[in-house]
Amino acid sequence: MKTDKFHGRIHGTGQLCNAPGCDEAGEFRAPGVRRPGFDGPGDYRWFCLEHVRQFNSGYDFFAGMTPEEILKAQSPLSGWERETRAFRPDAGIDSPPRWADFADPLEAISQRARARRDDHLRAAEAARRGISPDERKAFDTLALNYDADRRMLRSRYSELVRKYHPDRNGGDRGHEGRLQDVVEAYNLLKASRLFA
Repeated sequence: MKTDKFHGRIHGTGQLCNAPGCDEAGEFRAPGVRRPGFDGPGDYRWFCLEHVRQFNSGYDFFAGMTPEEILKAQSPLSGWERETRAFRPDAGIDSPPRWADFADPLEAISQRARARRDDHLRAAEAARRGISPDERKAFDTLALNYDADRRMLRSRYSELVRKYHPDRNGGDRGHEGRLQDVVEAYNLLKASRLFA
């Protein structure tokens, strides 16, 4: 389908005009009988240019509303009276997302929820052991557990340097940023009281 950006014409919809007795192509979308709401976006009607103009001239957004609902919909604050997930003080981090109730055949949603839970548990474990946020980031950069000893730290550092160093990658300097992070994380942890 090709959309004409400036006046809403959508070419190649394969729809006929919904106006009775019209055989023109339905290239303009108009609101249908079912309005958008909790159950989805609602439905649409397709009209030709002439009939969409007629529809628009007689369309009443407030049809079927009570005077109180009309007044509320016309308020400049309409839609702002409830906190959305993004604007709540906690940003919805502690509650599962609404889409967790949907089928997840590729486990993309549940994988994200598990990663968030694991990150929360790892942060709690770091706080319990007295590990600072910078040290925690260094552990994550090196992919080390919090019970790692000095030998494991050195071994993991050597493994990552070999993996990211340009001399080991045919001169590819694409991993220099990652290599720098690894070196900084190692130096921080090496000097830390955790590995004294």
